[in-house]
Amino acid sequence: MDVIDRLSRNLRRLRQQKGWSQEEFAFHAGIHRTYVSDLERGARNPTVTVVDKLAKALEVKLGELLD
Repeated sequence: MDVIDRLSRNLRRLRQQKGWSQEEFAFHAGIHRTYVSDLERGARNPTVTVVDKLAKALEVKLGELLD
């Protein structure tokens, strides 16, 4: 499994654990909802800055998104 697949799966899993919709997650991360959707489908390669925003919103360490 490549890094984009791991990121996609972890984002969806952690978001669902919080009980958030993609829209709620996007709001907490300060990004657009369609971008969250693209990330969860593996259709985008986010920058490190975006991955950091996602990790902070989910209250996890950045590395946990990539494990």
